[in-house]
Amino acid sequence: MAQAALAAPLAYVPNEKSGTVSVVDTATDTVLRSLAAGKRPRGIAAVPGGTRLFVTDAGSNTLLILDSAGGAVPAPLALGKSPEGVSVSPDGRYAAVAVEESNSVTLVDARSGARLADIPVQGRNPEHAVFSPDSRWLYVSAEEAEQVDVIDVEQRRQAGTVAVGLRPRGIGFSPDGSRAYIACELVNTVYVVDTATRSTLAKIPAGRNANGIAVHPSGKQVYVSNGTDGSVMLIDTATHTVSATVAVGKRPWNMALTPDGAKLYVANGRSNSVSVIDTAAARKVADIGVGELPWGVAIP
Repeated sequence: MAQAALAAPLAYVPNEKSGTVSVVDTATDTVLRSLAAGKRPRGIAAVPGGTRLFVTDAGSNTLLILDSAGGAVPAPLALGKSPEGVSVSPDGRYAAVAVEESNSVTLVDARSGARLADIPVQGRNPEHAVFSPDSRWLYVSAEEAEQVDVIDVEQRRQAGTVAVGLRPRGIGFSPDGSRAYIACELVNTVYVVDTATRSTLAKIPAGRNANGIAVHPSGKQVYVSNGTDGSVMLIDTATHTVSATVAVGKRPWNMALTPDGAKLYVANGRSNSVSVIDTAAARKVADIGVGELPWGVAIP
């Protein structure tokens, strides 16, 4: 039992062109196996501490629910056209899917897999819908927007907006939920937002085509992937400055940290690989070959 409790977590990588999810052992940084995942898996999210995975399949316009341990799962849930990012609420109750062509977010019961609501948003072609740490709010980014839309989860409606730069993409929160970090791709900037006032506190210059965001569990560092530069920048949250830049693969996209914050896993869409960054040393320690066109990473 003690050995199981200490086992390193698994990382799950959706490969859009291969129709699979690569299962990576974070202890050895090797691929253990692949899971079938529809036609074009994109977004992925994991239930905290569990084995259930939520995967958006853009090929069939569905939400797939997988169990990495082989347990029973609900049938795929039909969505609107071109589903993208998915997240699971920290309390484990909900999953939320950004659906591009319907300009909406689908809220799902994470246990039953049932649709709870389709919530319209102002931004066109939404890409990510990310829960706040207290599970009360969803922040939604969209390709054709200069704002992030804010959804009240219990009310199941849009409750406000946050003005940011052109084409907001990745979103992450500080552990206490007081700050949101938003990568804006077309202005190469990370916006730091006060979530209480929904106002901008800082604008941090990033690399070209800033995209993915990950926040260290300490809250002291934020990571942003730069698609055109093939790099990940480390941002010091105390000073709002870039403290290091790490070269990774081609077209780095979405990312995830291990629960202890020791390693960052970066999906390189055009290299068919995942780069592993040692966060303490701020250096790349491995490149893991996965399937074609990896879109992101989830680590329970």
